[in-house]
Amino acid sequence: MELGRTGLTVSRLGLGLASLGGMFAAVPEQQAIATIDRAWELGIRLFDTAPVYGYGLSERRAGLALRGRPRSAFILCTKVGRLIEPGGPDIQPIWAEPPRGVGPRLDYSYAAVMRSFEESLARMGIDRIDVLHIHDPELDFTKASTSALKALTELRGRGTIGAVSLGVNHADVAARFLRSVGPATLDCILLAGRYTLLDQSAGDDLLPLCRDLGVVVLAAGVFQGGVLADSSKGAPHGYGVVPPALATRIEGLRGICRRYAVPPLAAAAQFPLAHPVVPAVVVGARTPAEIAEVAAMLDQEIPGEFWWALEREGLITARAEIG
Repeated sequence: MELGRTGLTVSRLGLGLASLGGMFAAVPEQQAIATIDRAWELGIRLFDTAPVYGYGLSERRAGLALRGRPRSAFILCTKVGRLIEPGGPDIQPIWAEPPRGVGPRLDYSYAAVMRSFEESLARMGIDRIDVLHIHDPELDFTKASTSALKALTELRGRGTIGAVSLGVNHADVAARFLRSVGPATLDCILLAGRYTLLDQSAGDDLLPLCRDLGVVVLAAGVFQGGVLADSSKGAPHGYGVVPPALATRIEGLRGICRRYAVPPLAAAAQFPLAHPVVPAVVVGARTPAEIAEVAAMLDQEIPGEFWWALEREGLITARAEIG
């Protein structure tokens, strides 16, 4: 699939590398590399990492797995906004095996972004980055939308990156950013958890805006932490107890999935791709078996009647966007 106006081509499925940087649980290095190798065997050519993922660990592992492959054959994304340095104060407790003595420091200044970019290249041992995201711009919106954006625009102009992007968890932040910087500035947005079967808030404002401006969206977090598959207390989906309204929605989705014999996670993987501004979904995996399972979900045949049933029950909107 074409990545908007960038001239880049992405596979419909991308592999997010946060889990392989030790998010929530340690992943042995050989297992991490084997997972990327399996993704490659499955035809996945889109890989997304960040300096903060394991404080450099994810990027280093990405480099180990990818640097021997033809550089023109894959799309590599990483992020700016946090420097990884000795004594970095912005510690995130979710990383299970971060290197000792270093941590992230939030910094969206022009100089920090340029330094972050060069350090990412060095960690990965790769000569260029295809898509560079401004990570979590709401943490310092003013600098992210001026100094950081200036740096990325210069890098794109030099040809050292192929696309300027945001990496965000909030659709309203992305829409505000787009409106503040004007058209033809951003090429794409990596959006986590806001255009899924359980949360379609991006469809209200952001996705129509992206369509008008020619910006594409890489949909991440499509499984909502796995809550659609297992919403029980203590399951690893980020909720202590699933809110009642969400639980009702999940039961409605599961009921229609049973009626049409559609695995819920297959529906979750495929739903965002029906929107014309979404060329790919990005998912995480810890093992070769996990990424193979997700790839099979993307190939699962789903009848059109299933999507119509979800719309009739008010579980999805914008039926015209479903292919």
